[in-house]
Amino acid sequence: MASSMHPPSDPGSVDDLVTEPAQPDRSLGDLFGDMTRDFSTLIRKEVELAKTEIKEDATEAGKAGAMLGAAGVVGLVAFIILSMAIAFILDTFMPTWLAFLIVALLLAGAAAVLASIGKKKLSAIDPTPKETVQTLKEDAQWLSEQRS
Repeated sequence: MASSMHPPSDPGSVDDLVTEPAQPDRSLGDLFGDMTRDFSTLIRKEVELAKTEIKEDATEAGKAGAMLGAAGVVGLVAFIILSMAIAFILDTFMPTWLAFLIVALLLAGAAAVLASIGKKKLSAIDPTPKETVQTLKEDAQWLSEQRS
């Protein structure tokens, strides 16, 4: 759109390269104030993002912890019920102490497997807020470009 302040010029002339500032009456202080306010808003948003990511990871860690707790409870209940039943069955073929020892070792192995599964799930959780770290790097890059 042609401006009424400048007469129309030939395409490709020097006049086509002249641009008007979007806000010519703004001082350097105003611009710096805006940049500071925008940077402050950006930091607040980054903190919100980090909180959200950490909350999600904490939820996953809680689920893994519940799995480990369930493994402990199941291991205990299984030890009590199955050890008694199987030990009394084995007691008919061997000494009582040996029957109970065999049962206890088998159930301890089952509990170890459940604990191993829970530990693997817990170690798979990475608590680092990756998106936040990436955007903070981008923000630092942007800020260094603004200062240049």
